[in-house]
Amino acid sequence: MKRLHVHVGVENLAHSMNFYSTLFGSEPTVVKDDYAKWMLEDPRVNFAISAGNHARKGIEHLGIQVESPDELSEVYGRLKAADRPVLEEGQTTCCYAKSEKSWISDPDGVVWEAFFTNGEATTYGDSPALDTLRPCEAKCCAPRAAA
Repeated sequence: MKRLHVHVGVENLAHSMNFYSTLFGSEPTVVKDDYAKWMLEDPRVNFAISAGNHARKGIEHLGIQVESPDELSEVYGRLKAADRPVLEEGQTTCCYAKSEKSWISDPDGVVWEAFFTNGEATTYGDSPALDTLRPCEAKCCAPRAAA
């Protein structure tokens, strides 16, 4: 079963954690100094926020989290069929998790990831160069994520 993933960059992590905990009626399942994640069942979503250099403010990206390598292959096939450039990141560490993932952007520059998480990590990890996926118009106008 797949799960929608939403990642939002925030200015003040503690303030945003309080807001989203109240909104969702649930405390985060993962909390770090610069990151929090809620694995909600109703609605079925992996909702994450991060502060600092990890994400620009606002919607950072959306994604589809899968529960098996077979589901990842299915979603990856859809990415390739969408006739847009795909960034195949492969096995990586991101958001305190070990995952296999690929990235794509829609025609307006909204970035999506497809990923299968297969372990935890003690570090946040690195972010790929997602600006390479955005169309020229979006690259020119959108702020760049900090390195």
